[in-house]
Amino acid sequence: MSERFVIKFYTPVNESSINQLMKTVDQKLAAGAREFTVLISTSGGSVFHGLTAYNYLKGIPATVTTHNIGSVDSIGVALYCAGQRRISVPQARFLLHPVSMNFRESANYEEPKLMELVKSLRVDMENCASVIAANTRQTKRHVLRAMLSRHTLDPDRALEWGLVHEIRQELFEEGTEVIPIQSGS
Repeated sequence: MSERFVIKFYTPVNESSINQLMKTVDQKLAAGAREFTVLISTSGGSVFHGLTAYNYLKGIPATVTTHNIGSVDSIGVALYCAGQRRISVPQARFLLHPVSMNFRESANYEEPKLMELVKSLRVDMENCASVIAANTRQTKRHVLRAMLSRHTLDPDRALEWGLVHEIRQELFEEGTEVIPIQSGS
């Protein structure tokens, strides 16, 4: 069995896709894998699930490389930061923006509940900014400003930030097992 695997994460970040990602990594770790490359192109999604996946991939006993193969947006940037080595194709982007919350059309909240939701959004923003700052040459304050201004980085700018370590087109070697992650939601 090969010790190196490529996982193709071309899906939103949600409960289904992250559960599938972690299950795949668990199975391959149990079978002896020690190197993973995660090819990422995602519109983002759930902060909760994205931060969970980031922490999981950072903590496993294996080398993780992340590779932006198109667009890594929103919480996808935090997921991308899980790589000890971070690569991007030349024609890619990274989108930073504030954390948001969806409400049902008929939602009705009193002031204490709204204040709780605002505090939750602030904590999520701080956590996302902390992850990005910890994995780049940027301060948390600078990352927060970039998020608030809906900043988009091309690969060259991401390289200057320290978000990307290398820009290259090649994704993996011939004969490498590629495992797709699909979202059920």
